[in-house]
Amino acid sequence: MPDKRIGIVMGSDSDLSTMQETLDVLNEFGVKYDVDVVSCHRSPHRAYQYAMGAEKKGYKVIIGGAGGAAHLAGIIAALTPIPVIGVPMLTPDLGGLDSLYSTIQMPGGVPVAAVGIGKAGAKNAAVLAIQILSISDKNLKKKVISYKKKLAEKVIQKDKNVKRKLKRRR
Repeated sequence: MPDKRIGIVMGSDSDLSTMQETLDVLNEFGVKYDVDVVSCHRSPHRAYQYAMGAEKKGYKVIIGGAGGAAHLAGIIAALTPIPVIGVPMLTPDLGGLDSLYSTIQMPGGVPVAAVGIGKAGAKNAAVLAIQILSISDKNLKKKVISYKKKLAEKVIQKDKNVKRKLKRRR
């Protein structure tokens, strides 16, 4: 069985700076992945081949990041039974709204889970993919629980820091 459980696909190499957030989270959790650049508009046959071969590669989730007319995640979702998470890229002209709308406006029966625009969305896509995998992986579920506990601890520490700062001002 292949050990890479997540396929990451980007519409362009320029998406890597945003999708690095996805890679960083997956690395933190020790989840293996593949990364491919596939444009559904510039290389539609490559997009088709990617989607049709994803299940054979052992992917359990696909994360697709694209900007502008961001149809990549939707095309992949249309061609594979594997869950697809779309990451809309921040764009200079429309601030990523074009990417967001292209990612989320899917016809009934062809779902794409969409996260926020840009780097926060890319990070959340990884966390969501890991949570999906953790349904059938107890070890990964423990890591998710620990991760969320650390997030909560950071909030408590920030609260303490704010209270200290405010106390000094009085």
